[in-house]
Amino acid sequence: MKPFLRNLAALAMLALLGGCVETRFESPLGDNIETCDAKWKGLWGDPDSATEASAIYVDDECHFIVLDQPERGGPLKRLRIPVNFVHADGKDYLVVADTSLKGMVELKPPHGIDPVPEKSFFFARYSIHGDRIELNQVDSERVAKLVIDGKLEGTVDKVANDLHVYVRGNRLRMLEIVRTQPIFETRKPTVLARRKQTVDEFEQALLKAQHESK
Repeated sequence: MKPFLRNLAALAMLALLGGCVETRFESPLGDNIETCDAKWKGLWGDPDSATEASAIYVDDECHFIVLDQPERGGPLKRLRIPVNFVHADGKDYLVVADTSLKGMVELKPPHGIDPVPEKSFFFARYSIHGDRIELNQVDSERVAKLVIDGKLEGTVDKVANDLHVYVRGNRLRMLEIVRTQPIFETRKPTVLARRKQTVDEFEQALLKAQHESK
């Protein structure tokens, strides 16, 4: 399963790349948080592979479901994740609480933060163009530098390939940060393409392809 899909939502949430690299935020993005963006409805997957064993499905009731195949040739696992959407200044954001990812990934509390917060949040920025979604994850190295330079309040803990960044602030401060600071990666967005299949059709096609490739 691709890193973004497995850590979705951290959707910042995006992946623990090159060891353990992450940025978490103390608060969600502003007060105008929605539980649905109807443009996400449908089945989304890797645009370059018809046999990628993972996808995202948003049903008619706007439930955000990650499809994953724990074992090749086996059935798909369907994991529902509470995802929130924020629209500000013509840009769109995903907000996922770390507590929403329990049961999907092993996620420890924010590193080095005492007392441990009840929850923290991952952000990602997205844009939808018809049947294509582009997602930009948080650039943890860049955010770490902003914290070190005093432009953001928070903590940075880096050892070898491990980088843990925690950004402090209330909801309004988080909104100000995404408006004024270049915290998102822009060069290589994660791309999802709409699939013209139902979830059952996707699963059947995946299993057939895997069987034929044995």
